[in-house]
Amino acid sequence: QVQLVESGGGLVKAGGSLRLSCAASGSISSVHTMAWYRQPPGDQRDLVARISGDGTTLYLDAVKGRFTISRDNVKNTVYLQMNSLKPEDTAVYYCNAIIRPIDLLDLHNYWGQGTQVTVSS
Repeated sequence: QVQLVESGGGLVKAGGSLRLSCAASGSISSVHTMAWYRQPPGDQRDLVARISGDGTTLYLDAVKGRFTISRDNVKNTVYLQMNSLKPEDTAVYYCNAIIRPIDLLDLHNYWGQGTQVTVSS
């Protein structure tokens, strides 16, 4: 069984920084694209940043220049470094990964449980 476990959320003042981590564990054959999404209260879940297996990255325009996504392929872990945080970054942040489990031939989409990020003004 595969699971994603997130950590690093919390409360921070505007202008501050947080680093989110998400580790994939279980019966994993390979990990492909990894990503972070966020869902503000009463709003939809949107892509914040994603990173492919070869390191290619993509960012939501609103976070470009402030957030950096990275990954450790040995640890099957993805990170999101968030700097210059703004109140509008407040949301539940979800980790997402495309993974091939050991006992399956195809790729599957997995989600973490979510971690709250709150930025006060």
